[in-house]
Amino acid sequence: MKTPYKNIYNVLKLNRFIVLAVVICALLSSIFSVWMAFTTNKNAMNSAFAINTDGSIIPLKLVSQKENFRVEALAHLELFHTYFYNIDASNYEKNLKKALWLGNSSVDNLYRQKKADGVYNRLLQFSLVQKVLSIDSKINDNNGVYSFTATTIFEINRGTIIDTYELVSTGNLIIVDRNFPNNPHGLLITNYFENTLKKLSDENRKE
Repeated sequence: MKTPYKNIYNVLKLNRFIVLAVVICALLSSIFSVWMAFTTNKNAMNSAFAINTDGSIIPLKLVSQKENFRVEALAHLELFHTYFYNIDASNYEKNLKKALWLGNSSVDNLYRQKKADGVYNRLLQFSLVQKVLSIDSKINDNNGVYSFTATTIFEINRGTIIDTYELVSTGNLIIVDRNFPNNPHGLLITNYFENTLKKLSDENRKE
């Protein structure tokens, strides 16, 4: 006599096989996930840090941020010194206006001092051309306080005479909101000061 329970052992055997297969797959999947997490963490630990010159550990994200800041800071300083010192009778108002966006009141005070001293009047009166030849900036980071020293070489063309000068200036840099196109790097020059200005001879220029 046939009953519905004739193949119950076969059904139970099949169910047990399925359950066992699912458990094994889940176990293998868990092991693989743990191994992947361990490998990823190990690789991250080996590559997420850099060694500073004094032996201390620095996160690479911070290193990348500092490298990006340095690139932008140098570009900012070059832009400012070009605008502020690369001037002639036709462009000085436009260039100085752009330069004033890149610095704070210390830059504005220097501009007003030069204006009061007749620097720009002489530029117009004698049709002088002041051209920047090179800008070499050094940036120092003292616990998040950024200072710089910039050496700007420029020449003044007086028509028949061309004199070359070396200007060493210093100041600080602070981070501000970017303002396109006036301040694309989001930095501001503070405590700006012209330290030394000397005329270069032909021998100095060759060196």
